[in-house]
Amino acid sequence: MSKNKVSSGTQRWPTLAQFPMPAKALVSIVILTMAIAMSGALGQIIVHDIIPTFFSGQPTEKHLDKSENSDQHASKESDLNSSGRGDLFSEESVQALTPKDKPLYQTEQSVWTLKWTHIHLFGINMIFIFMGAITLFLNFSIKTRTWLVILPFIGVLVDISAVWLKGYISPAFFWLHIPGGGLFGIVFAIVAVRAFWEMYRT
Repeated sequence: MSKNKVSSGTQRWPTLAQFPMPAKALVSIVILTMAIAMSGALGQIIVHDIIPTFFSGQPTEKHLDKSENSDQHASKESDLNSSGRGDLFSEESVQALTPKDKPLYQTEQSVWTLKWTHIHLFGINMIFIFMGAITLFLNFSIKTRTWLVILPFIGVLVDISAVWLKGYISPAFFWLHIPGGGLFGIVFAIVAVRAFWEMYRT
């Protein structure tokens, strides 16, 4: 008898197709807003990580301000050369460049990484809290919905871990951004497309 109650309770769980139009409008706006946020994050990844890592060449003199004196010119050229071609191809980890006389928590790298971590953990996780709530009402099996709720948070943790690992162990951990970001990006696309299809299919 208890099984019948569970079964009937599951059947009463609403789906997006059954939502009234105001609720569908709210879900649509949430998805579109989160999609804009994800697009901004993708743009930052392309500009900050992918382009410097794979496409930036050595600076040429024409890119430097000719009005600078020789000291400024040498300093700027040194800064540009030391930046290398992004995280993956840098010659040494950031940890090796930090002063040894400072505690770890006082180094610029540590402070920057802590700021980056907590901002992204709040921001990206908030996206998938909203998307997870939408996922609950998709017309999928309970098992599928459960995985669609959990997987993005695993991807976020992998992506955040890559920042610490590439900074303090090896730049090669740059590659962890691909499975981490790919995981929550793919789940976002699946939930968004499925939600719009269920709500507005004719």
